[in-house]
Amino acid sequence: MPSALCALVVDDVAAVRSYISQILQGLGISSVFEAADGNSARRLFSQYRPDMVFLDIQLPDINGQQLLKSFRLEHEPAVVFMVSAFSSVDNLKMAVENGASAFVVKPFSASRITSLVQPLLH
Repeated sequence: MPSALCALVVDDVAAVRSYISQILQGLGISSVFEAADGNSARRLFSQYRPDMVFLDIQLPDINGQQLLKSFRLEHEPAVVFMVSAFSSVDNLKMAVENGASAFVVKPFSASRITSLVQPLLH
């Protein structure tokens, strides 16, 4: 059954955005917005106040960790999943401290994304 949930996918790599978006739409989330940089992400986040965000740490204009902090301040209930190819202990620790719900290491599988999103669909 379709979900009324709204998602935002933030990554500077179009293929990654598309892949996550397809997985989310396959789970019945019809409102999926994509941003290639931090400024676009900020605009979309303010406009749509998504229920969940997949947020890359390495963006061309702003660090994803900073964006995570501002998202938490602006819309506390949003569930934010940090995405990065750099799974250092520092990145992981900072993401959790800044309010991320989970950390997704690239490359990731569709089942990893599904396992994170599934509990939010009920």
